[in-house]
Amino acid sequence: MKDDYDLSGEKRSKKKLLHLLVVSSLIFGMFFGSGNLIFPVHLGQLSGNNWMSAAFGFAISGSLFPLLAILAVVVTKSDGLYDLARPVGKFYAAMFLVLVHLTIGPFFGTPRTAATAFEMGLKPFLPAKFDTVGMLVFTALFFGLAYVLTVHQNRLLKYVGKYLNTIFLVLLAVIFVVAFLNPMGGLNHMPTQAYQTSATVSGLLEGHNTIDAVALLALSVTFVHAVKGLGYKDRELTGLTAKAGSLSIALEVLVYFGLVLLGSFSLSRLNLSDNGGTALSQIVNYYFGNFGAAFLGVLVTLGVFTTAMGLVASFSQDFHKLFPKVSYLAWLRVTTVMSFVVANAGLDNIIAWSLPVLMLLYPLSLALILVSLTVHSKPYAGVVYKMTIAFTVLPAIFDMLNASPAAVTNLTFVKAALNFYHQYVPFASLGLGWVTLTLAGFVLGLVFGKLGVFASQTNSVESRN
Repeated sequence: MKDDYDLSGEKRSKKKLLHLLVVSSLIFGMFFGSGNLIFPVHLGQLSGNNWMSAAFGFAISGSLFPLLAILAVVVTKSDGLYDLARPVGKFYAAMFLVLVHLTIGPFFGTPRTAATAFEMGLKPFLPAKFDTVGMLVFTALFFGLAYVLTVHQNRLLKYVGKYLNTIFLVLLAVIFVVAFLNPMGGLNHMPTQAYQTSATVSGLLEGHNTIDAVALLALSVTFVHAVKGLGYKDRELTGLTAKAGSLSIALEVLVYFGLVLLGSFSLSRLNLSDNGGTALSQIVNYYFGNFGAAFLGVLVTLGVFTTAMGLVASFSQDFHKLFPKVSYLAWLRVTTVMSFVVANAGLDNIIAWSLPVLMLLYPLSLALILVSLTVHSKPYAGVVYKMTIAFTVLPAIFDMLNASPAAVTNLTFVKAALNFYHQYVPFASLGLGWVTLTLAGFVLGLVFGKLGVFASQTNSVESRN
Protein backbone atom coordinates (compact mmCIF):
# COMPACT_ATOMS: atom_id res chain seq x y z
CA MET A 1 0.00 0.00 0.00
CA LYS A 2 2.80 2.35 0.81
CA ASP A 3 4.19 1.97 -2.72
CA ASP A 4 0.86 2.95 -4.26
CA TYR A 5 1.30 6.43 -2.85
CA ASP A 6 5.09 6.71 -3.07
CA LEU A 7 5.64 9.77 -5.24
CA SER A 8 9.44 9.54 -5.10
CA GLY A 9 9.88 12.08 -7.87
CA GLU A 10 7.66 14.68 -6.22
CA LYS A 11 8.30 16.93 -3.29
CA ARG A 12 7.68 15.49 0.16
CA SER A 13 5.01 18.11 0.82
CA LYS A 14 3.00 16.95 -2.19
CA LYS A 15 3.20 13.36 -1.01
CA LYS A 16 1.95 14.38 2.44
CA LEU A 17 -0.88 16.35 0.85
CA LEU A 18 -1.92 13.32 -1.19
CA HIS A 19 -1.86 11.13 1.92
CA LEU A 20 -3.90 13.71 3.82
CA LEU A 21 -6.58 13.85 1.13
CA VAL A 22 -6.84 10.09 0.73
CA VAL A 23 -7.01 9.38 4.48
CA SER A 24 -9.59 12.17 4.88
CA SER A 25 -11.63 10.58 2.13
CA LEU A 26 -11.33 7.18 3.83
CA ILE A 27 -12.60 8.52 7.16
CA PHE A 28 -15.46 10.41 5.50
CA GLY A 29 -16.43 7.41 3.39
CA MET A 30 -16.53 5.03 6.34
CA PHE A 31 -18.79 7.05 8.64
CA PHE A 32 -20.94 9.13 6.25
CA GLY A 33 -23.90 6.87 5.55
CA SER A 34 -27.54 7.14 4.56
CA GLY A 35 -28.61 8.79 7.81
CA ASN A 36 -26.08 11.58 7.34
CA LEU A 37 -27.50 12.08 3.86
CA ILE A 38 -31.22 12.19 4.64
CA PHE A 39 -31.54 13.68 8.15
CA PRO A 40 -30.27 17.16 7.16
CA VAL A 41 -32.67 17.38 4.19
CA HIS A 42 -35.65 16.79 6.47
CA LEU A 43 -34.17 19.26 8.95
CA GLY A 44 -34.14 21.88 6.19
CA GLN A 45 -37.82 21.31 5.53
CA LEU A 46 -38.71 21.47 9.21
CA SER A 47 -36.71 24.63 9.88
CA GLY A 48 -37.82 26.67 6.85
CA ASN A 49 -36.37 30.18 6.92
CA ASN A 50 -34.50 29.32 10.13
CA TRP A 51 -32.45 26.77 8.22
CA MET A 52 -29.07 28.31 9.04
CA SER A 53 -29.63 28.29 12.81
CA ALA A 54 -30.89 24.71 12.63
CA ALA A 55 -27.94 23.64 10.47
CA PHE A 56 -25.54 25.26 12.93
CA GLY A 57 -27.05 23.34 15.84
CA PHE A 58 -27.03 20.11 13.84
CA ALA A 59 -23.36 20.61 12.95
CA ILE A 60 -22.37 21.22 16.58
CA SER A 61 -23.61 17.86 17.82
CA GLY A 62 -23.56 15.91 14.56
CA SER A 63 -19.99 16.87 13.64
CA LEU A 64 -18.28 18.16 16.78
CA PHE A 65 -18.72 14.92 18.73
CA PRO A 66 -17.29 12.77 15.90
CA LEU A 67 -14.36 15.19 15.61
CA LEU A 68 -13.72 14.91 19.34
CA ALA A 69 -13.85 11.11 18.99
CA ILE A 70 -11.08 11.24 16.38
CA LEU A 71 -9.02 13.63 18.49
CA ALA A 72 -9.45 11.37 21.53
CA VAL A 73 -7.87 8.52 19.59
CA VAL A 74 -5.08 10.80 18.40
CA VAL A 75 -4.31 12.39 21.78
CA THR A 76 -4.17 9.06 23.62
CA LYS A 77 -2.21 7.37 20.79
CA SER A 78 -4.70 4.51 20.87
CA ASP A 79 -4.66 1.75 18.27
CA GLY A 80 -8.39 1.18 18.60
CA LEU A 81 -11.40 1.05 20.87
CA TYR A 82 -9.92 -1.36 23.41
CA ASP A 83 -6.86 0.81 23.97
CA LEU A 84 -9.03 3.88 24.41
CA ALA A 85 -11.25 2.28 27.07
CA ARG A 86 -8.53 0.27 28.83
CA PRO A 87 -7.86 2.88 31.58
CA VAL A 88 -11.34 2.16 32.97
CA GLY A 89 -10.36 -1.50 33.32
CA LYS A 90 -9.47 -4.37 31.00
CA PHE A 91 -12.79 -6.16 31.54
CA TYR A 92 -14.77 -2.97 30.91
CA ALA A 93 -12.73 -2.23 27.79
CA ALA A 94 -13.36 -5.72 26.40
CA MET A 95 -17.10 -5.60 27.13
CA PHE A 96 -17.38 -2.09 25.71
CA LEU A 97 -15.60 -3.14 22.52
CA VAL A 98 -17.80 -6.21 22.07
CA LEU A 99 -21.06 -4.31 22.67
CA VAL A 100 -20.11 -1.42 20.39
CA HIS A 101 -19.00 -3.61 17.49
CA LEU A 102 -21.92 -6.04 17.74
CA THR A 103 -24.41 -3.18 17.89
CA ILE A 104 -23.13 -0.99 15.08
CA GLY A 105 -21.90 -4.10 13.29
CA PRO A 106 -23.77 -7.33 12.52
CA PHE A 107 -26.70 -6.76 14.92
CA PHE A 108 -27.71 -3.32 13.63
CA GLY A 109 -25.52 -1.01 11.59
CA THR A 110 -24.03 -3.31 8.97
CA PRO A 111 -27.25 -5.18 8.02
CA ARG A 112 -29.05 -1.84 7.77
CA THR A 113 -26.53 -0.58 5.21
CA ALA A 114 -27.49 -3.42 2.87
CA ALA A 115 -31.21 -3.01 3.61
CA THR A 116 -31.02 0.72 2.85
CA ALA A 117 -29.12 0.11 -0.38
CA PHE A 118 -31.76 -2.40 -1.47
CA GLU A 119 -34.68 -0.14 -0.51
CA MET A 120 -33.36 2.85 -2.47
CA GLY A 121 -31.17 1.22 -5.08
CA LEU A 122 -33.02 -1.85 -6.38
CA LYS A 123 -36.48 -2.22 -4.87
CA PRO A 124 -38.03 0.68 -6.86
CA PHE A 125 -37.27 -1.24 -10.06
CA LEU A 126 -38.49 -4.68 -8.95
CA PRO A 127 -42.03 -6.08 -9.05
CA ALA A 128 -43.34 -6.46 -5.49
CA LYS A 129 -43.49 -10.26 -5.77
CA PHE A 130 -39.69 -10.38 -6.11
CA ASP A 131 -38.93 -8.34 -2.98
CA THR A 132 -37.87 -11.29 -0.83
CA VAL A 133 -35.77 -13.01 -3.48
CA GLY A 134 -34.37 -9.68 -4.61
CA MET A 135 -33.31 -8.80 -1.08
CA LEU A 136 -31.66 -12.20 -0.64
CA VAL A 137 -29.66 -11.96 -3.86
CA PHE A 138 -28.80 -8.29 -3.40
CA THR A 139 -27.52 -8.67 0.16
CA ALA A 140 -25.50 -11.76 -0.82
CA LEU A 141 -23.76 -9.74 -3.53
CA PHE A 142 -23.45 -6.69 -1.25
CA PHE A 143 -21.73 -8.52 1.60
CA GLY A 144 -19.81 -10.79 -0.75
CA LEU A 145 -18.26 -7.76 -2.42
CA ALA A 146 -17.64 -6.09 0.96
CA TYR A 147 -15.78 -9.23 2.04
CA VAL A 148 -13.67 -9.43 -1.12
CA LEU A 149 -12.65 -5.75 -0.93
CA THR A 150 -11.68 -5.92 2.75
CA VAL A 151 -9.76 -9.23 2.71
CA HIS A 152 -6.56 -7.24 2.29
CA GLN A 153 -6.65 -4.60 5.01
CA ASN A 154 -4.06 -2.38 3.37
CA ARG A 155 -6.18 -1.96 0.24
CA LEU A 156 -9.10 -0.39 2.08
CA LEU A 157 -7.46 3.03 1.80
CA LYS A 158 -7.29 2.71 -1.97
CA TYR A 159 -10.77 1.26 -2.52
CA VAL A 160 -12.65 3.62 -0.20
CA GLY A 161 -10.45 6.68 0.07
CA LYS A 162 -9.25 6.89 -3.51
CA TYR A 163 -12.10 5.46 -5.58
CA LEU A 164 -15.52 4.77 -4.05
CA ASN A 165 -15.85 7.82 -1.82
CA THR A 166 -14.52 10.06 -4.57
CA ILE A 167 -17.28 8.84 -6.88
CA PHE A 168 -19.83 9.38 -4.10
CA LEU A 169 -18.67 12.96 -3.54
CA VAL A 170 -18.74 13.72 -7.28
CA LEU A 171 -22.35 12.48 -7.55
CA LEU A 172 -23.34 14.50 -4.49
CA ALA A 173 -21.63 17.56 -5.96
CA VAL A 174 -23.68 17.13 -9.14
CA ILE A 175 -26.89 17.36 -7.09
CA PHE A 176 -25.67 20.49 -5.31
CA VAL A 177 -24.56 22.22 -8.51
CA VAL A 178 -27.81 21.48 -10.35
CA ALA A 179 -30.01 22.40 -7.38
CA PHE A 180 -28.22 25.62 -6.43
CA LEU A 181 -27.93 26.88 -10.01
CA ASN A 182 -31.67 26.35 -10.39
CA PRO A 183 -33.21 26.49 -6.89
CA MET A 184 -36.79 25.38 -6.39
CA GLY A 185 -37.67 28.70 -4.78
CA GLY A 186 -36.86 31.06 -1.95
CA LEU A 187 -36.11 30.64 1.73
CA ASN A 188 -39.10 32.46 3.19
CA HIS A 189 -41.02 29.43 4.42
CA MET A 190 -42.50 29.26 7.91
CA PRO A 191 -40.66 26.83 10.20
CA THR A 192 -42.53 24.13 12.06
CA GLN A 193 -43.32 24.93 15.69
CA ALA A 194 -40.19 23.42 17.22
CA TYR A 195 -37.98 25.51 14.91
CA GLN A 196 -39.74 28.86 15.27
CA THR A 197 -38.12 29.98 18.54
CA SER A 198 -35.34 27.46 19.20
CA ALA A 199 -34.06 26.32 15.81
CA THR A 200 -30.46 25.95 17.01
CA VAL A 201 -31.44 23.81 20.00
CA SER A 202 -33.78 21.67 17.88
CA GLY A 203 -31.03 21.19 15.30
CA LEU A 204 -28.57 20.31 18.04
CA LEU A 205 -30.91 17.61 19.35
CA GLU A 206 -31.34 16.19 15.84
CA GLY A 207 -27.57 16.09 15.35
CA HIS A 208 -27.20 14.39 18.73
CA ASN A 209 -29.43 11.60 17.41
CA THR A 210 -26.98 10.67 14.63
CA ILE A 211 -24.79 8.94 17.28
CA ASP A 212 -21.78 9.18 14.94
CA ALA A 213 -19.34 9.48 17.84
CA VAL A 214 -19.82 5.78 18.64
CA ALA A 215 -19.13 4.83 15.02
CA LEU A 216 -15.95 6.93 14.88
CA LEU A 217 -14.59 5.24 18.01
CA ALA A 218 -15.24 1.83 16.47
CA LEU A 219 -13.77 2.80 13.10
CA SER A 220 -10.65 4.29 14.69
CA VAL A 221 -8.72 1.02 14.46
CA THR A 222 -9.17 1.01 10.69
CA PHE A 223 -8.04 4.53 9.89
CA VAL A 224 -5.11 4.32 12.33
CA HIS A 225 -4.06 1.07 10.62
CA ALA A 226 -4.37 2.79 7.24
CA VAL A 227 -2.11 5.67 8.28
CA LYS A 228 0.46 3.23 9.67
CA GLY A 229 0.32 1.39 6.36
CA LEU A 230 1.54 4.57 4.66
CA GLY A 231 4.69 4.44 6.78
CA TYR A 232 3.78 7.03 9.39
CA LYS A 233 4.56 6.59 13.08
CA ASP A 234 4.82 8.56 16.32
CA ARG A 235 4.23 12.30 15.85
CA GLU A 236 3.74 12.03 12.09
CA LEU A 237 1.09 9.36 12.67
CA THR A 238 -0.87 11.43 15.17
CA GLY A 239 -0.41 14.60 13.14
CA LEU A 240 -1.73 13.14 9.89
CA THR A 241 -4.62 11.39 11.65
CA ALA A 242 -5.67 14.60 13.41
CA LYS A 243 -5.47 16.66 10.21
CA ALA A 244 -7.29 14.05 8.13
CA GLY A 245 -10.01 13.68 10.75
CA SER A 246 -10.47 17.44 10.98
CA LEU A 247 -10.62 17.78 7.19
CA SER A 248 -13.20 15.00 6.87
CA ILE A 249 -15.39 16.59 9.55
CA ALA A 250 -15.05 20.02 7.91
CA LEU A 251 -16.26 18.47 4.66
CA GLU A 252 -19.14 16.86 6.52
CA VAL A 253 -20.20 20.25 7.92
CA LEU A 254 -20.22 21.76 4.42
CA VAL A 255 -22.30 18.86 3.14
CA TYR A 256 -24.71 19.21 6.06
CA PHE A 257 -25.28 22.90 5.36
CA GLY A 258 -25.82 22.15 1.68
CA LEU A 259 -28.35 19.41 2.40
CA VAL A 260 -30.24 21.54 4.94
CA LEU A 261 -30.39 24.39 2.42
CA LEU A 262 -31.59 21.94 -0.23
CA GLY A 263 -34.43 20.87 2.05
CA SER A 264 -35.44 24.45 2.81
CA PHE A 265 -35.48 25.38 -0.90
CA SER A 266 -37.68 22.36 -1.66
CA LEU A 267 -40.67 23.72 0.29
CA SER A 268 -41.43 26.03 -2.64
CA ARG A 269 -42.35 23.02 -4.77
CA LEU A 270 -42.89 20.13 -2.36
CA ASN A 271 -44.99 19.49 0.71
CA LEU A 272 -43.33 18.74 4.04
CA SER A 273 -42.24 15.10 3.88
CA ASP A 274 -42.58 12.45 6.57
CA ASN A 275 -38.84 11.79 6.50
CA GLY A 276 -35.63 12.83 4.83
CA GLY A 277 -35.49 9.81 2.55
CA THR A 278 -38.78 10.78 0.92
CA ALA A 279 -37.73 14.42 0.70
CA LEU A 280 -34.38 13.65 -0.94
CA SER A 281 -36.02 11.26 -3.37
CA GLN A 282 -38.57 13.90 -4.40
CA ILE A 283 -35.87 16.54 -4.82
CA VAL A 284 -33.67 14.32 -6.99
CA ASN A 285 -36.67 13.23 -9.08
CA TYR A 286 -37.63 16.89 -9.57
CA TYR A 287 -34.25 17.69 -11.11
CA PHE A 288 -33.43 14.44 -12.89
CA GLY A 289 -36.86 13.12 -13.84
CA ASN A 290 -37.09 9.41 -14.63
CA PHE A 291 -33.34 9.10 -14.19
CA GLY A 292 -33.63 10.42 -10.61
CA ALA A 293 -34.45 7.12 -8.92
CA ALA A 294 -31.45 5.38 -10.51
CA PHE A 295 -29.16 8.32 -9.73
CA LEU A 296 -30.21 8.41 -6.08
CA GLY A 297 -29.98 4.62 -5.86
CA VAL A 298 -26.34 4.68 -6.98
CA LEU A 299 -25.54 7.58 -4.64
CA VAL A 300 -27.07 5.94 -1.57
CA THR A 301 -25.63 2.51 -2.39
CA LEU A 302 -22.13 3.95 -2.66
CA GLY A 303 -22.58 5.85 0.59
CA VAL A 304 -23.71 2.85 2.61
CA PHE A 305 -21.33 0.41 0.93
CA THR A 306 -18.23 2.32 2.01
CA THR A 307 -19.70 2.44 5.52
CA ALA A 308 -20.27 -1.32 5.43
CA MET A 309 -16.67 -1.88 4.36
CA GLY A 310 -15.44 0.21 7.27
CA LEU A 311 -17.69 -1.57 9.75
CA VAL A 312 -16.74 -5.12 8.75
CA ALA A 313 -13.04 -4.24 8.63
CA SER A 314 -12.99 -2.49 12.02
CA PHE A 315 -15.02 -5.31 13.61
CA SER A 316 -12.52 -7.87 12.36
CA GLN A 317 -9.44 -5.83 13.29
CA ASP A 318 -10.61 -5.08 16.84
CA PHE A 319 -11.85 -8.62 17.50
CA HIS A 320 -8.59 -10.07 16.19
CA LYS A 321 -6.72 -7.82 18.64
CA LEU A 322 -8.97 -8.90 21.49
CA PHE A 323 -8.95 -12.60 20.50
CA PRO A 324 -5.63 -12.99 18.61
CA LYS A 325 -5.96 -16.76 18.21
CA VAL A 326 -8.78 -16.11 15.72
CA SER A 327 -7.48 -14.51 12.53
CA TYR A 328 -8.66 -11.28 10.93
CA LEU A 329 -10.05 -13.25 7.97
CA ALA A 330 -12.03 -15.55 10.27
CA TRP A 331 -13.63 -12.57 12.04
CA LEU A 332 -14.30 -10.99 8.66
CA ARG A 333 -16.23 -14.08 7.60
CA VAL A 334 -18.15 -14.06 10.90
CA THR A 335 -19.30 -10.46 10.61
CA THR A 336 -20.21 -10.58 6.91
CA VAL A 337 -22.18 -13.82 7.27
CA MET A 338 -23.93 -12.60 10.42
CA SER A 339 -24.81 -9.31 8.72
CA PHE A 340 -26.24 -11.17 5.73
CA VAL A 341 -28.35 -13.42 7.96
CA VAL A 342 -29.67 -10.56 10.10
CA ALA A 343 -30.49 -8.45 7.04
CA ASN A 344 -32.70 -11.26 5.70
CA ALA A 345 -34.10 -12.80 8.89
CA GLY A 346 -35.86 -10.33 11.10
CA LEU A 347 -33.87 -7.12 10.77
CA ASP A 348 -36.69 -5.08 12.33
CA ASN A 349 -36.76 -7.25 15.45
CA ILE A 350 -33.00 -7.18 15.82
CA ILE A 351 -32.98 -3.39 15.44
CA ALA A 352 -35.72 -3.04 18.06
CA TRP A 353 -33.43 -4.65 20.63
CA SER A 354 -30.10 -3.31 19.34
CA LEU A 355 -31.12 0.35 19.33
CA PRO A 356 -31.54 0.45 23.14
CA VAL A 357 -28.02 -0.97 23.51
CA LEU A 358 -26.76 1.79 21.23
CA MET A 359 -28.47 4.36 23.46
CA LEU A 360 -26.63 2.79 26.41
CA LEU A 361 -23.30 3.03 24.63
CA TYR A 362 -23.63 6.61 23.36
CA PRO A 363 -23.32 8.43 26.73
CA LEU A 364 -20.55 6.03 27.74
CA SER A 365 -18.71 6.85 24.50
CA LEU A 366 -19.01 10.60 25.05
CA ALA A 367 -17.84 10.22 28.65
CA LEU A 368 -14.83 8.24 27.42
CA ILE A 369 -14.06 10.95 24.87
CA LEU A 370 -14.24 13.61 27.60
CA VAL A 371 -11.73 11.95 29.91
CA SER A 372 -9.46 10.89 27.05
CA LEU A 373 -9.14 14.48 25.85
CA THR A 374 -8.60 16.02 29.28
CA VAL A 375 -6.82 13.81 31.80
CA HIS A 376 -5.29 10.81 30.03
CA SER A 377 -1.72 11.92 30.85
CA LYS A 378 -2.39 13.17 34.38
CA PRO A 379 -1.05 11.25 37.40
CA TYR A 380 -4.61 10.88 38.71
CA ALA A 381 -6.13 9.81 35.38
CA GLY A 382 -7.25 6.37 36.58
CA VAL A 383 -9.64 7.64 39.23
CA VAL A 384 -11.14 10.26 36.89
CA TYR A 385 -11.76 7.66 34.19
CA LYS A 386 -13.47 5.29 36.60
CA MET A 387 -15.50 7.94 38.43
CA THR A 388 -16.75 9.54 35.22
CA ILE A 389 -17.81 6.25 33.68
CA ALA A 390 -19.43 5.10 36.95
CA PHE A 391 -21.60 8.24 37.08
CA THR A 392 -22.54 7.83 33.41
CA VAL A 393 -23.72 4.23 33.67
CA LEU A 394 -26.99 5.00 35.47
CA PRO A 395 -28.37 7.63 33.05
CA ALA A 396 -27.13 5.46 30.17
CA ILE A 397 -29.23 2.58 31.50
CA PHE A 398 -32.27 4.86 31.71
CA ASP A 399 -31.69 5.97 28.10
CA MET A 400 -31.52 2.30 27.12
CA LEU A 401 -34.80 1.54 28.90
CA ASN A 402 -36.46 4.57 27.32
CA ALA A 403 -35.54 3.34 23.83
CA SER A 404 -36.57 -0.27 24.51
CA PRO A 405 -39.54 -2.02 22.88
CA ALA A 406 -42.99 -1.70 24.44
CA ALA A 407 -42.57 -5.09 26.13
CA VAL A 408 -40.02 -3.39 28.38
CA THR A 409 -41.29 0.19 28.64
CA ASN A 410 -44.81 -0.96 29.57
CA LEU A 411 -43.55 -2.77 32.67
CA THR A 412 -44.83 -0.99 35.78
CA PHE A 413 -41.48 -0.57 37.51
CA VAL A 414 -39.83 0.63 34.29
CA LYS A 415 -42.55 3.25 33.79
CA ALA A 416 -42.13 4.44 37.36
CA ALA A 417 -38.34 4.60 37.06
CA LEU A 418 -38.47 6.51 33.76
CA ASN A 419 -41.03 8.98 35.13
CA PHE A 420 -38.76 9.67 38.10
CA TYR A 421 -35.74 10.03 35.82
CA HIS A 422 -37.45 12.43 33.43
CA GLN A 423 -38.94 14.49 36.25
CA TYR A 424 -35.90 14.99 38.47
CA VAL A 425 -32.80 14.70 36.28
CA PRO A 426 -32.05 17.85 34.23
CA PHE A 427 -32.46 17.46 30.45
CA ALA A 428 -33.50 13.80 30.81
CA SER A 429 -36.68 14.37 28.80
CA LEU A 430 -34.46 15.50 25.90
CA GLY A 431 -32.31 12.38 26.07
CA LEU A 432 -29.50 14.36 27.69
CA GLY A 433 -29.86 13.30 31.31
CA TRP A 434 -26.35 11.89 31.23
CA VAL A 435 -24.79 15.35 30.82
CA THR A 436 -25.10 16.58 34.41
CA LEU A 437 -24.27 13.23 36.00
CA THR A 438 -21.27 12.67 33.74
CA LEU A 439 -19.92 16.13 34.55
CA ALA A 440 -20.55 15.49 38.26
CA GLY A 441 -18.55 12.26 38.10
CA PHE A 442 -15.80 14.00 36.15
CA VAL A 443 -15.50 16.83 38.70
CA LEU A 444 -15.57 14.44 41.65
CA GLY A 445 -12.90 12.34 39.98
CA LEU A 446 -10.71 15.41 39.57
CA VAL A 447 -11.20 16.41 43.21
CA PHE A 448 -10.54 12.91 44.56
CA GLY A 449 -7.56 12.48 42.23
CA LYS A 450 -5.89 15.72 43.26
CA LEU A 451 -6.55 15.01 46.95
CA GLY A 452 -5.00 11.55 46.64
CA VAL A 453 -8.22 9.68 47.47
CA PHE A 454 -8.18 6.17 45.97
CA ALA A 455 -4.42 6.53 45.67
CA SER A 456 -4.07 3.10 44.05
CA GLN A 457 -6.10 4.40 41.11
CA THR A 458 -4.15 7.61 40.56
CA ASN A 459 -1.57 6.21 38.23
CA SER A 460 -1.33 7.94 34.88
CA VAL A 461 -2.55 6.17 31.82
CA GLU A 462 0.30 4.37 30.11
CA SER A 463 1.44 5.51 26.71
CA ARG A 464 0.10 3.59 23.74
CA ASN A 465 2.80 4.28 21.23
